[in-house]
Amino acid sequence: MKWSWKIGEFAGIGVFVHVTFVLLLLYALVGPMLEGESLAAGLEWVAFIIALFACVVAHEFGHALVAKRFGVKTRDIILLPIGGMARIESVPREPKEELQMALAGPMVSVVIAILLFAGVALSGTWQPLLTIDQADGGMGFFQRLAFINVFLALFNILPAFPMDGGRVLRSLLAMRMDYVRATRIAASIGQALAIGFGLIGLWYNPFLIIIAVFVWIGASQEANSVQMQTVFKDIQVNQAMLRQFTTFSPQDTLDRAVEELLAGSQQDFPVVWNHQVMGVLTRSDLIAALAKQEINSRVADVMRREFPVAEAAESLETAIQRLQASDSPILLVLQQGNLVGLLTMENAAEFFMVRSVLTTKRSF
Repeated sequence: MKWSWKIGEFAGIGVFVHVTFVLLLLYALVGPMLEGESLAAGLEWVAFIIALFACVVAHEFGHALVAKRFGVKTRDIILLPIGGMARIESVPREPKEELQMALAGPMVSVVIAILLFAGVALSGTWQPLLTIDQADGGMGFFQRLAFINVFLALFNILPAFPMDGGRVLRSLLAMRMDYVRATRIAASIGQALAIGFGLIGLWYNPFLIIIAVFVWIGASQEANSVQMQTVFKDIQVNQAMLRQFTTFSPQDTLDRAVEELLAGSQQDFPVVWNHQVMGVLTRSDLIAALAKQEINSRVADVMRREFPVAEAAESLETAIQRLQASDSPILLVLQQGNLVGLLTMENAAEFFMVRSVLTTKRSF
């Protein structure tokens, strides 16, 4: 993800922090001071947020490591102000595997909470909830962290996408019915919960409205994604690929690339030499090069030399998964070693919409 910095790696999975997370730390530092508290209070809140997000990272690694056990790769884990996100390339279609992967994160949070509660109790600093005096600073650092881990586990187990509970519900339903129908039912239940959150939020807490929107969008996206994958499973790449496209040679200059970019709708270009694909020139790489005033540079100096490819007769589902797992905006389609087409997420989505309309029309 852009504007993210790598802060570590474990089990081959990189951990990145987004720049907006730094803004959260700054707010935690300055906020208490603006309310008249000391610098020490601000530093304590920064330390608490760092500790909390360390727990969030552990939660996400719970998902990632179980996914790895089932042969599913996790690209990375990104820390955002709203929480952590493990970018897992695909979800196991075996219900029992998805169930284990979905439960792993909340279980890690529960284990962390138990260890923290035990540590607080053994240290003799446990404060019963009814005796806590907020005027004296409220409950202690680790006790508060333990309760938030409990909340993290309970919130994530809600039966609604994109929370873990939505995947738990889908996997349980998929043990008794087909995967698409299970997803549709789980998504509908999630959207019903979103409506409930929204209505409650109107009267009690506006923050619930934000959660409602988050859940509604997550449920819709998951349902659409699974439906697309099901349609794409029986489709070959050559049925959805772009057949008319422009290519560059490595010796072409960037000014010609600019002309082609402005002249049509194509944004990313294969680089070919003697019928061999040498690389890909993306719009973002082109703009970055122009910012350095390299208008006379060769395409070969800017192009990407690593890019995803697929065979024309390959399943569109697997090709899309490969495209999503890469950092490239296009996938090059080959037939007997020759470039015959391009595939992007945009034209795949257009293909899905057209096919869905035609299928619906035929059903009537």
